[in-house]
Amino acid sequence: MKKYLILLVCISTACAGFAQKKEKLFKGMYLQWGYNREAYTKSNVHIIMANGNNFMLNHAKAHDKPDFDAIYKEPSQISIPQYNYRFGFYLNTSHTRALEINFDHIKYVVTDGQTVHVTGKIDGVQADGDSVLNKYNFLHLEHTDGGNLLHINYVQQKTLLTTKDKSRQLITLLWKAGAGINIPRTDFTWRGDRLNNDFHIAGYNVAAEAGARIYATKKLFFELTGKTGYVRYVNALANTTQLKGNRVRQGFGYAEAIATIGYDIRF
Repeated sequence: MKKYLILLVCISTACAGFAQKKEKLFKGMYLQWGYNREAYTKSNVHIIMANGNNFMLNHAKAHDKPDFDAIYKEPSQISIPQYNYRFGFYLNTSHTRALEINFDHIKYVVTDGQTVHVTGKIDGVQADGDSVLNKYNFLHLEHTDGGNLLHINYVQQKTLLTTKDKSRQLITLLWKAGAGINIPRTDFTWRGDRLNNDFHIAGYNVAAEAGARIYATKKLFFELTGKTGYVRYVNALANTTQLKGNRVRQGFGYAEAIATIGYDIRF
C-alpha cells in the first residue's frame, strides 16, 4: 500500500508545483486527514475458486471495523483505523470550486454467524440452500486492509457564515461528486485456510458527498460530511501464486460519515 501512498504524494506535489507557474492553473490547494464509519447494503458475493468451486452468497450482510481504539493504544499507527485523506486544488480565486484526490480506507467485513442462501457448485455438487458463515467450516471474507476507494471529486463550496467584519469565512457548505478505482487487500478464509492477497486494482466506485467546513482560523478547518456511493469489485483476489485462479466479485452500496481536519494553502 505504501507505494500507492507515495505515488499520490508525488502526483499532488507535481500538481502543486505546476500550479505555481505563471499559468496558475490552480488557485490554491488544501490537505485533509480524518476518520470514518460505514454502513453497507446487502451484497451478492460471487466466489470463483481454482479448485472448481463456483458459488454465490446471496444477500450477505456486512459491517465496518473502525478500530478507533488503536488511536490511543498505538498513537503512532494513525493508519490502523478507517481513515480518509484528500488533496484538493482550487479552480478559482474565491475557492468555491475545486478538484480533489479523495482516498477512503474503508473496512468491509462479511458478518460471521449469519445464515445466507448459497447457490452454485461446491465440491462438484450443486448447491441451493442455506448455510451459516463460519471461517472454520465454511468461509470468511473481508476487505480490511482496506476496501481502499481512490477517486477524483469535483467540489463546490458556498459560504454560509463569515466573521462580523467579513474578513474570513467561518462556516461553508460543500458538496462533492466523483468516481474512481478500488485498490483492496482482501482477507479470505476457506475452511480454516486463510489467504491474504496483495494490493491491486480490483474494480471501480462512484460517490456523492455533502457537509460543512468549520474554519477555526483563516486556513485551518474541520470538515464534517456524509457520503453515499456504490462499489463494484470485479476481482477482489489478486492473481498471485497462492491465489492463482481465485476470484471474488461483488457490488454494494454504502453510507459513510467522515470527520477530517484540513489546511488551506494559498499560492
